[in-house]
Formats: sequence, C-alpha cells, structure tokens
Amino acid sequence: MILRHAFIPPDNQRLANLCGNLDEHLRAIEAAFDVRIARRNESFRVEGARAPAERAVLLLQNLYDRARRPIPPENFQLALAQAAQEAAPAAKKRSSRAAANGSGADGEAGEPVPGAGEVVLQTRRADLQGRTPNQQVYLRNILDHDITFGIGPAGTGKTFLAVACAVDALERSQVQRIVLTRPAVEAGERLGFLPGDLTQKVDPYLRPLYDALYDLMGFDRVTKAFEKGTIEIAPLAFMRGRTLNHAFVILDEAQNTTSEQMKMFLTRIGFGAKAVVTGDVSQIDLPKGTLSGLIEAERVLRRVKGIAITRFTAADVVRHPLVARIVEAYEAEGVRGGV
Repeated sequence: MILRHAFIPPDNQRLANLCGNLDEHLRAIEAAFDVRIARRNESFRVEGARAPAERAVLLLQNLYDRARRPIPPENFQLALAQAAQEAAPAAKKRSSRAAANGSGADGEAGEPVPGAGEVVLQTRRADLQGRTPNQQVYLRNILDHDITFGIGPAGTGKTFLAVACAVDALERSQVQRIVLTRPAVEAGERLGFLPGDLTQKVDPYLRPLYDALYDLMGFDRVTKAFEKGTIEIAPLAFMRGRTLNHAFVILDEAQNTTSEQMKMFLTRIGFGAKAVVTGDVSQIDLPKGTLSGLIEAERVLRRVKGIAITRFTAADVVRHPLVARIVEAYEAEGVRGGV
C-alpha cells in the first residue's frame, strides 16, 4: 500500500528537524515499521503494509508538530517506541476474543486496566507517564499494592519508574524516606578490594538509582536529601533485623539475590511502607547452581494477596530500538546471562 502525506503549511526548518541529519529519523522509522519512505520537499510517500504505513504517517505528523527545534535523540527514540506500541492493545483484544471463542481462556495478563494510563506522578519531569501498556499496569500496581515486582529485560523502565513512584510518594508525604538497596554482585567481573567507607563501596552498584534520582529531583535536592537521611543507601547484606516503617524501599537487580536474601528483604517491610523489587532473570550473576531469589519469589508469591507482579517483554523497551531487537535475538536463542 502507498500513502501520500503533505505537511501544510510547509516549513523547511521543521522538515529538516523532522528528517534528522542525513534523513536518519526517516531511516529509523523505516526500520521500525518495515516501510519505505520517500520525500520531495513537503510531500512524503510511505510504502508498506496498511497498518504500519498508517502508523508511520501518524508518527511523522506527530514529530513534525514538535519539530520547531531539533528533536533530541532520546525524545525521538521514545516517540518511536511509543508509536510502535499503539497497535498492541488492539492485537491483545483480538487475541482475547479468539481465545474466548475457542478454549474459553482469559485474556492476556498485563493488558492495561481501566484508568491505568491516568497515573500522574509529582516529579521534576512533568511529562512522566507509562509509555507502554505494561508500564501503565506497573505504575498502577505500585500505587495499589504494598509490594510490587517488576521483572523483565533491560530498558523497560523497571527501575526508573520505581524511583519515580518513590519520589512522588515522598513529595506527597505518603512516606518519610526512600531506601535504596541491591545485592553487591559483580556482573561477570572480579573488581577486587574497593577502598572507602561503606557508602563509597556500595555507590558503584547503585549508580542507576542515583541517575534516576538526579533526573527526577535534581542534584542539589538529592544531595540535601542524603544529608538529612530522607534518602538512604542500605546494602542488602546489612538489612537483617531492621523494620522499615513509612518508607519506600526499592530492591534493584533482585535477580542476584539468593532465596535467603529475598525472604529477609521482604520481611523487613513495616507499617506505611511500600516495596518495589526489580530484576531481569536473563542476567543472573550468581554462582552456578545457586537459585535466584527473584525466580523463587515469583513462583512462591504469585497468588499472595497484596503482592503484584508485572512482567515486561522486549516490546516494552524504551531505549534505542536496537536494544529491543538485541533482547529479542537473545531470547530467540534462549541465551541467559550468568547461568
């Protein structure tokens, strides 16, 4: 199918920003939707299957509308990922109807619930929201449950959205502090002795959490929050015996916990507290033969009331489109990290 689209009124600067350097944006859209795009001045010709071609045209118009200035690479990639997800809800509904007409099975788990896309978080990022159906469900699960698991591949927003919810809860005075923790397991390398005090030793392992905090709160506010104890680093091995009341606790890289560590962490939760556990079971760095506490927890706790589990897939990756394709390639080969 061939679709033709012209941008009226034409604006050469917007067209240049839309296309990107050497038409790199157009080439990325072609690869994402499996279409071919040709243009002459303000007129575009999109060739491909009907649904992908229509989504590509909608994305081009959306990008043109915001192209008064050059489009930052991260904004372009997020817009591309979001556009690629627009057909997912319809596909899920068709799948659910087919299942109901056949075996009577329920619809897919992870389909967005009513109102899930309406979550508004109070952070420095005014545009922060779930960009895929699973991300929207994840945000709703965090708000509605005391313990939430986010399990899936890299780039799906598990950690960033968890930190955003923690910052939102702190801003609204729903909790008194944020506690960040993760197991200090090296990713296939032996780093040896690390100098410094406890915080300095653990800092490298918590860098993704720091980056999210700086983005959502700003460097100065994060620094002051650490000084006041409003944000706390708690190495997982040092949490035994504590009870965390009125805190938002995030356990990152949970695939590298042992069964004992996971049980210990989950039983630290006190009154007025929320906990989010994130991890990628395809990147386990535990010694060979050691069962991941995250895998066991998902199996043991899946039917426990008050606990929500959100499963992400390569379709939820909101980084560079190549990340999603890399994840899919490894999944197709059955390759798992660290096992």
